[in-house]
Amino acid sequence: MKQRLLLCLLLALALIYFAVPRIPLGDPGLGGLFAIAWLTFALIVVGGNLVGLLYNKKKQKATLLSEESKNEPNKVRRYSR
Repeated sequence: MKQRLLLCLLLALALIYFAVPRIPLGDPGLGGLFAIAWLTFALIVVGGNLVGLLYNKKKQKATLLSEESKNEPNKVRRYSR
């Protein structure tokens, strides 16, 4: 999963790198609107992939901690009546 997110992030950054000089950001009308919308969605893709990479690391740490706590014996108090 980590490799897929990293690959998607690199591809999205490459698309932005090659597209920004070619798209008409300052043009009035439909062309400029499309350029701004495309750039917005591309930045959302980059942000989503970054969040996925960062959240994945935190999730892995949490699962490691929970696995370590499973190895410890459970301390359960039982009261008899």
